[in-house]
Amino acid sequence: MTEPVAVLTVNGGSSSLRLHLVRIDSENHGENHGEGRGEGPEATETVIAEHTVEHAPDTPPATKALNDFVRCVGMVSIRGVGHRLVHGGPRLRRPTLADDEAVAAAREAAPLAPVHVPSALRLLGTTRTLLPHVPHVLCPDTAFHADLPEVASTYPLPKSWRDRHGLRRFGFHGLSYAWAVRRAAQLLDRPVADLQLLLTHLGGGCSVCAVRGGRSVDTSMGFTPLEGVPMTKRSGSVDPGILLWLLERGGLTPEELSDGLYQHSGLMGLSGERSADTRELVPAAERGDAAARLAMDVFAHRLRRELAAAATSLDRIDAVVFTGEIGWDQPEVREAACAGLGLLGVRGGLAGNREDDGPVSAPGAAVPVLVVRPREELQIARDTRTALPSERNPSGVVGRRA
Repeated sequence: MTEPVAVLTVNGGSSSLRLHLVRIDSENHGENHGEGRGEGPEATETVIAEHTVEHAPDTPPATKALNDFVRCVGMVSIRGVGHRLVHGGPRLRRPTLADDEAVAAAREAAPLAPVHVPSALRLLGTTRTLLPHVPHVLCPDTAFHADLPEVASTYPLPKSWRDRHGLRRFGFHGLSYAWAVRRAAQLLDRPVADLQLLLTHLGGGCSVCAVRGGRSVDTSMGFTPLEGVPMTKRSGSVDPGILLWLLERGGLTPEELSDGLYQHSGLMGLSGERSADTRELVPAAERGDAAARLAMDVFAHRLRRELAAAATSLDRIDAVVFTGEIGWDQPEVREAACAGLGLLGVRGGLAGNREDDGPVSAPGAAVPVLVVRPREELQIARDTRTALPSERNPSGVVGRRA
């Protein structure tokens, strides 16, 4: 049996910073996202310290919290530091040691996720200063979708554009999906390799993913984390012609358009700027607030449409899995989505929230509906360990050999 490994995980969102110290105990640690249900020994992850700051990750309060957290866990021997990277771009296709080449590859992807990647790289620099002798690992959210089938990853755009600019569907929320797939297999007591799952991550960002045998075969987010399901503040998919019209005839600058799509759309825009939080919009809709009702109805409609579209990449649906903060603790959203998926064999009448991962559908349901608590920190810890020099070939940059 190998010695336990302690990994510090750094997960910076658009307006928060989550820090976790995770201990990994393992006799036989698997490396890929398609692991089985637990045949043979598997890693066990335990959070031994955590701290969340509700500030943008590169603000002074967040920096102070990071400094304080590292100092408080200083008695623990940290084997590695894992950093969530929302967009790995075309070159970071798996968890990768954060050397100069990897950081340069991440920096190239920054314009594709401007709300997340620049601040993540600044966090990386700060953490490297605090822990200069510990390996740091970039864990791309896009890695889970790196092998999307060509029919799913290719946009119907001029080939010259695709070739020149590397335009393709990257997909996001991969860390969340990797964890949810593994947990779903355990809950269903079936090997991952035998499962076909329809998953949705609903949080500040929202997406849908079809998974066959542990591999992503379709997903709703695309070249950037702006496509697909409407989100709390991001628009999701809209007619590109609207955007052209706004630039050419509507008098908007590219900067104004970007700000509107990323910060003032989705639930925020649908509700007339009332709120971007389903915990406020759901009760407001129940009280008769027309704008809140419209926001939740459009959100549920678009979520159902994306789930149904992703289902066409599967031969069957062994389970529907909800994760992310909204997916985990907003039963009204789950019910609204599933009640409209009868054509897929999915039914409403779901139970409310659970304290643990598990089914919320009725016993014996033709298609079980599961909820899985989002645990990106545990997946980051697993991925970080696989990238440590003693564990595997550290290079994750395409075209590079160790």
